Amino acid sequence: MGAGSWGTAVAKVLADAGNDVKIWARRSELVDQINTHHENRDYLAGYPLPESIRGVASVEEALADVELVVCAVPSQSLRGNLEQWRDHLPADAILLSLAKGVEISSGKRMSEVIAEITEFPARQIAVLSGPNLAKEIAQGQPAATVIACVDEDQAKRVQAAFATGYFRPYTNVDVVGCEIGGAGKNVIALACGMASGMGFGENTIATIITRGLAETIRLGASLGADITTLAGLAGIGDLVATCSSPLSRNRTFGARLGEGATLAEAQAATNGQVAEGVKSCASILALAKENGVEMPLTEAVNQVCHEGMSVQDMVSSLLGRTTKPEVYGGAAS
Repeated sequence: MGAGSWGTAVAKVLADAGNDVKIWARRSELVDQINTHHENRDYLAGYPLPESIRGVASVEEALADVELVVCAVPSQSLRGNLEQWRDHLPADAILLSLAKGVEISSGKRMSEVIAEITEFPARQIAVLSGPNLAKEIAQGQPAATVIACVDEDQAKRVQAAFATGYFRPYTNVDVVGCEIGGAGKNVIALACGMASGMGFGENTIATIITRGLAETIRLGASLGADITTLAGLAGIGDLVATCSSPLSRNRTFGARLGEGATLAEAQAATNGQVAEGVKSCASILALAKENGVEMPLTEAVNQVCHEGMSVQDMVSSLLGRTTKPEVYGGAAS
């Protein structure tokens, strides 16, 4: 449900794994591209899709008689889409979220939004998260991911649907950890991009990644996540890929800001698409403050994106923080 670059790449994985796949797109011309040319030229141009994938514009047709519903729309639009989909959802389907963020209006994770709108039980709601850049997956490059669901048997069902020769899914019951890792990494990738855009090198990037992981772990732990999840594919794995690759929209967006571009100019450089972290940094920061968690990098990114702070001033403010031990109180500081 959603024909952006990641939704399209995931549809290809599922088709390659031998499933019958329908992909819903809001625009009929995009559906025609998929059905006629077997390619999504708007969001994943140059990557042929299996002819077995069928594009549909009707929500009712897309959701008829399906076992797995993959929610592949941005985090801030998930609620509105679910409200349109819920009357057509098969009662026994598994709902799988691809979105990585925290809802601005409610401070809820995506699985919580799905549960609220659909009233599906937690055992029918899963999330997918890992170091999964859409273009590399579409090329069939080897990669792994995590399928998280509180019901391990359900996670295994989804795992079986995704397993291919190039895409290896692991299961986890820690939905909170997977979602916090996925949401936090977008914000840290913005910070890495800003640093890169300013001309800083690998030491700086490694520092931001490591300190970003520390604050993500603090937030996850406060919400009941297993911190070993954040040391795995859905945590450090996703963080490294998103912070390091030029294919990452968040990193690219941040780099434009670091070079001196405005938010509007940075958006234009990413094909008019706002990076997820730009929207989520405010809601993640609010969630952190609600739980008494200090997240200085996230706060700095939020100040650049929403409060008019310059990237140069952001760096100065971070370097000017009071020195402290790397680890205190049993957790990374």
